[in-house]
Amino acid sequence: MATNTGPGTLRPGGRTARVREAVLRAAGDALAEHGFTGLDLGDIARRADVGRTTVYRRWGTVTAVVADLLTDMAEQSLPRTETGSLLGDLRANARLVQRTLVDPRQGALFKAVIAAATSDPDTRRSLARFYRARLDEWSPCVTQAIERGELPADTDPAEVIRAVSAPLYYRLLATDEPLDASVADRAAEAAAAAARAGAYVRPAEAKPE
Repeated sequence: MATNTGPGTLRPGGRTARVREAVLRAAGDALAEHGFTGLDLGDIARRADVGRTTVYRRWGTVTAVVADLLTDMAEQSLPRTETGSLLGDLRANARLVQRTLVDPRQGALFKAVIAAATSDPDTRRSLARFYRARLDEWSPCVTQAIERGELPADTDPAEVIRAVSAPLYYRLLATDEPLDASVADRAAEAAAAAARAGAYVRPAEAKPE
């Protein structure tokens, strides 16, 4: 049975922190190796060298472990880079995403989580929270570009950041084409050019009051 405190809401120290770290590392390894359908709390406990009772009591379900893993990944992500220009910032974002997706463990992990999110509502909500955190982290680079006069005033920051990542995830999930730094740079350049041209200006009815 899961505890009343939701996964990822505690900031424990000492042994509790070490147990959480070990369990999430084990869950990530298992997810990358076997996918979501292959996850089992008993196997995760074994990999983490943690008692089954501890894992069942702390998390309770596989989806709760995945939710906590995504929370931890969002917390551990590198902070936003500030270069002083829109293109520089978007290129830094794109290269960070690219490096993550081509990493043997991280790329496989994201594939598994995304696949699970298509059929499991809890995983879908957890994945949405993860990406919302990343959008919130990087959207200020668009806001700053608006303030510098690089972009139209009503540009939607989240849409610009999504436009950078979308081609990279498409290559990861739907093609066998290379996903290297040059692809990341092109994605950033295309998003920056489209943003400057007004492609991501909010429609009048969507503008905040």
